[in-house]
This record gives sequence, structure tokens and C-alpha cells, in this order.
Amino acid sequence: MTSAFVFSDDTVLCRQRPNGWWPVQLELPPSATHSDEETQLAYQVGHVTLLESLAPRHWSPDVNPTSASVDILESADSSINTPHTFTAQAASAITYDYAIAHHMVLPIIAEGSGNAFVPYRQLITQLPVALSDQLSQAIQLLRWQTDTQFCSRCAAPTIHAKRDERAMVCPVCRLRQYPRVQPCVITAITRPNPQTGEMQILLAHHHRYGQQKTAPHLLQSPQPLLYGLIAGFVEVGESLEHAVVREVAEEVNISLSDIRYVSSQPWPFPSNLMLGFRASYAAGEIVIQEDELSHADFFDLSNLPKIPSKGSIAYELIAQIANEQGILL
Repeated sequence: MTSAFVFSDDTVLCRQRPNGWWPVQLELPPSATHSDEETQLAYQVGHVTLLESLAPRHWSPDVNPTSASVDILESADSSINTPHTFTAQAASAITYDYAIAHHMVLPIIAEGSGNAFVPYRQLITQLPVALSDQLSQAIQLLRWQTDTQFCSRCAAPTIHAKRDERAMVCPVCRLRQYPRVQPCVITAITRPNPQTGEMQILLAHHHRYGQQKTAPHLLQSPQPLLYGLIAGFVEVGESLEHAVVREVAEEVNISLSDIRYVSSQPWPFPSNLMLGFRASYAAGEIVIQEDELSHADFFDLSNLPKIPSKGSIAYELIAQIANEQGILL
């Protein structure tokens, strides 16, 4: 039988394990699967098939290639300890509403039950890379289904393409709508401290991170502000390197040198592919884009503010630079 993850927006049904939360997979009943002919008759919102998601060991020379991949249905406890060697096998994803509509038996979800819907942002800090990427794939595809129930050209209800093609098809004008990925560059910019020579990194506090909360009483310190890297969407007609130069100039008014690609990460908010770069500071004084940022500065790697959580590409870029300087985050 086919098994599936269960989603409610960007939260995933999970079970508490000794090492943290682990996504639950439900067995899909025969009534929840459809023949090609049935699939063409109606848009089955809330059920998508996922591709296998490979571990970084498949392409990274820094990961031991002899480590065995772990099937997604095997012990979660052992796989959590091998975040770069775990390969997530092909699976399905369904929404909570889809499960209810098909009378599927769900685990008890209540305080103390050990089951809960856990936000994806929380899971990526503890799950293997391949599994978190597969959950990202599911969130994006389920949202794409919801957003393409009607043709964007003539507004007619859409239907699924044949199973060998992931597309929504308009039966009237034949327009095919495919899942879209939005490329977004994110850049770690470094320079030596002008006074001490210690390596620094440019970090910025974005308005979307929220403002510092005032302490309810004098005994409690306010929460520290979150600082991240400069990031932005790639425009039509731009190369990735051009996007890096433009976004940095727009947001902090400085120029760069030695721009180089590092790695990427799918990010389902809303449907992005984060493309990580590193660059060196070349010239200019920081002038922030005030409608985007509230503050930006170069910080010594030994004295960083609060940064994005582990599992995000921003954290990985910052950690890579820190590790090169002998600093463990």
C-alpha cells in the first residue's frame, strides 16, 4: 500500500521520538488512489506524489559516501544521527482535509498523545536534509494544487494531466500549468575588521523578523533581534551573479568582489529555490533600504547576534565561514 505524510498548511503530522519529532506516514486505503481515467474526471485536491529526495552524500565530497542511506520507514532515531547520508524514498503527501474526506484513520492528536502537527520551520532544525527537502516539496506541491484549480487564461476548472506529467490542464483552452520555482539569491559577505583584522560578516535585521519585544517587567531581558543575510528574488533577464550585485547594492549600498556560488536549498515560503553565494566586501558605506531593513552592519565572527536557525541555508553559510576561522557555532 502507498503511504503518505499528512499536512495542515505548513505543519506536518509528527510523532514524538526520543531524539525529537519525526513525520508520521499513514497507509493510504484503496479508495484514496485513482486510475488514470478517474484522475482525468476531477481535480483531486490534497493528494500528491513525491519524488525521492537524495542526501548530500550523493554530490558533496565532504560527506562519507560509504554511509548507508536509511529508508524513510525505518528507525527515525538512527537516521537523525546521519543528516547528510539519509535518502528519503519516494512517498505521497495528503492534506488533513483530504484524510478526513476519505475517512482515513488518523492518530489521536491531543496533548500527551505524542502526536502533533509541527511547523516545517521547526522540523528542519532536526531532520535529515533529504527528508526536510521532501517535506518542502510536499508543501509546495499541495499549495500549487490549491492555487491552480482554475485556468489562469480562461478560468475554466482544470484537471490533472496524465500521471507521467505533473501539470494541471485546462480542458477548454488546453493551457498547461506546471509547478513554478522562484529563484532567490542569498549572500554571505565578508571582510577583515578594519581595526583588528578579525573576519567579519555582514548581517541585517529585516522588518519581517519582527521588532524587539519590551520586557513585561524589569527582571526579564528583551528577546534579542534576529539578524540574517542579504537575500532577494532573481529578476527576469538577470544572471544569478547580477542578482547578487543588485540586491546587495539596493539593500545596503555596497559593492562586492569574488562572488561565488556555494549551495542551494528548496524553501517553501512560498515556493523558492534559495541559491547561496559568498562574496567579499569591495567598497562603499552601508546605507540600508529602510522599507526592507531596520539595521545592518559587519559583525565579528566571534561576537555574532542571534542568527537564523540550524537547517536554513543562511545558517549553513554563516557556519561555513565561522568554521574556516576556527569558530564553532
